[in-house]
Amino acid sequence: MSRVRWISDLHFGHKNLAVGLRKFNDIHEHDELIINNWNSVVGKKDTTYILGDVTMESDKDYYKLDILAGRKIVVLGNHDPRINSTNGESLLNYVEAVTGMVKYKTKQYSGKVFWLTHCPMHPQEVWDKKHTIEYNIHGHIHGNLILDKNGKPDKRYINVSAEMIGYTPRTLEELISIYKL
Repeated sequence: MSRVRWISDLHFGHKNLAVGLRKFNDIHEHDELIINNWNSVVGKKDTTYILGDVTMESDKDYYKLDILAGRKIVVLGNHDPRINSTNGESLLNYVEAVTGMVKYKTKQYSGKVFWLTHCPMHPQEVWDKKHTIEYNIHGHIHGNLILDKNGKPDKRYINVSAEMIGYTPRTLEELISIYKL
């Protein structure tokens, strides 16, 4: 049986993030942990959405995507090159698809809608009655959470930045458990 998983902000090859923010000894330790964790849970028929920031605006570490099991779909982040650039075009050699935003709907959770983005969507984002935010699976803000008006984590937002989910792609069931939805 194939599964769907999510993760964001891999930042392969990004020394300042790996050593500074995430407190790894070096880039190799950082990248290897993500690769090993990924391959320990993702099967060859699974699909993983990478919600942005695969690297830090460089294609030199894209080859690591080939080491990762399963199908990979990238929702572009602010540190991913645009597809019409040289680096952006080369990303398509390593993943199945690249997109800007995805509307993900599942029967498993009564047809609830999960918007897949890199940056969190604005809480008041409403296009029409059919497109209000139910849930937004996102990255970008690393170890932070979106808070509601009472200062508590807003349950509509599911942050899958690598450091928030143990540097391991997670299923919807796992995310619901982690975020107590």
